[in-house]
Amino acid sequence: MSDIERHGQGSPVPAPGEEDYGRLGARRTRRMRIVAWVTIAALILIGGGSTVLSLLFG
Repeated sequence: MSDIERHGQGSPVPAPGEEDYGRLGARRTRRMRIVAWVTIAALILIGGGSTVLSLLFG
């Protein structure tokens, strides 16, 4: 049975479990990008730092 049959064609009531997550998806995407860039920056800094220390202390 489709949603149209359950609620009628013009019904504003969504089916149970079908909430609108439009804004939450955008926030999640933004948060994932921030975490990814912070991780990349940390890996570069740690890698560069360990390289400098290994060059200094042989």
